[in-house]
Amino acid sequence: MLISTAYAQVGGGDTTSFLVQMAPLLLIFVVFYFLLIRPQQKKAKDHRAMIDAVKRGDIVVTNGGLVGKVVRVDAGEIDIEVGPGVRVRQLKGMLAEIRAKTEPAGAASVPARAAKSEETGAYYRHLGLKSDATTAEIAAAAATKSGDATAQEAIETLRDPVKRKLYDRLGHDEYVATVKG
Repeated sequence: MLISTAYAQVGGGDTTSFLVQMAPLLLIFVVFYFLLIRPQQKKAKDHRAMIDAVKRGDIVVTNGGLVGKVVRVDAGEIDIEVGPGVRVRQLKGMLAEIRAKTEPAGAASVPARAAKSEETGAYYRHLGLKSDATTAEIAAAAATKSGDATAQEAIETLRDPVKRKLYDRLGHDEYVATVKG
């Protein structure tokens, strides 16, 4: 007879074979986490920090390869000037890198600030003042230029410390465009 009797084998409670079978899967997951998932999370976090830190005046590169200067920043969009008079609206998330950061407003040197205000300080010139004029000198200039509309606008701007700081930082043309625009 070629047929033999089959005996049923009872599966014992051997848990080591289950752990041996699961160990390679667990090892693959650990390798994927440290080589793929974790570096991508770090890169995404760094990109989010870069996007949140973009400011007006920064030189940026978009994902499409455009290089330009940031001229306006909103919550989710920025305007980039890629050439003279050529502006592009871009989603902030589509920035590839920031090439040059602007200096904070307080970090500019005094000569650089004075050069900018001499270059674009029309209010100071109109009142016959220097860019480092005191409040008393501005008040004296106000008394002599009482009928002139441009002088009144200049005096109103230069008397208010917040407006004056903004005027000095932006320059005449950009300040007037910002305030009146």
